[in-house]
Amino acid sequence: MSIRIVTDSTCDLPAQIIDKFGISVIPLHIHVGNHEYLDGVDMSREEFYTKLPVFRDHPTTAVPSFQKFHAIYNSLADEGAKEILSIHISSALSAISDVARTAAKETTSAVVTVLDSRQLSLGLGFLVETAAEMANAGKTIKEILSSLEEQIKRTHVWAALDTLKFLRRSGRMNGIISATGELLQIKPILKMYDGVPGYEKVRTRTKAIKRLAEMLKTYSPFEKIAFLYSGVLEYALALRDEVFNLLPNKETWLEVINPVLGTHIGPGVVGFACVSRKS
Repeated sequence: MSIRIVTDSTCDLPAQIIDKFGISVIPLHIHVGNHEYLDGVDMSREEFYTKLPVFRDHPTTAVPSFQKFHAIYNSLADEGAKEILSIHISSALSAISDVARTAAKETTSAVVTVLDSRQLSLGLGFLVETAAEMANAGKTIKEILSSLEEQIKRTHVWAALDTLKFLRRSGRMNGIISATGELLQIKPILKMYDGVPGYEKVRTRTKAIKRLAEMLKTYSPFEKIAFLYSGVLEYALALRDEVFNLLPNKETWLEVINPVLGTHIGPGVVGFACVSRKS
């Protein structure tokens, strides 16, 4: 293919999709005390969520270096790529698109276009999959970008957290608000649409799953849908069962949320990523 697709490890795409289309995935960095891990390389996601509650030092995350992007872009050019589309997690959540753009400007071996997905997890992943399918079919960068911009408007990601304490530990929430929320058994629901994060709250996990199911009914029918979880598969299965009659494919993906996001939202999360069908 003359067009190659690059993304980062927060995309949560299954390995078979990445391998099928030859997508290049750049891992983010996770720091725990004096140890550094490459997301998706040095520690399995299941192991991460098992260890997260007992880490002595709360993990922090970091974007890959400019040099890493530059090396990947040049490597793909050496493999024959004339153009590269680099698609990344929302700039509202990470500076990774800025780093990618800096590397793109310095790359002369191929034309590199960077797209801020304005999404996260499989909201990003579904965009990457679409781009790879279109590139494989011989579409131009212009055609791909037009399709992705349209898909972004139909993409939604929601996630119900089990606890607020990991947001507090990561510095993303005031400690007093977090402590009060835990006392009241509040289950925060985080959402992302077109680069704008949102927030809701309910009192129990049962109500959180009901709320997620309610929104899925609003967004249906679907072009694509997947269920997301961090550490507890049963929660994702419970949500899937709530909306089973809405699923376009009964073999819908159930994917573990990447540790980069998990550092902030913790274990026990359940959610979804979906792309509504074109009207």
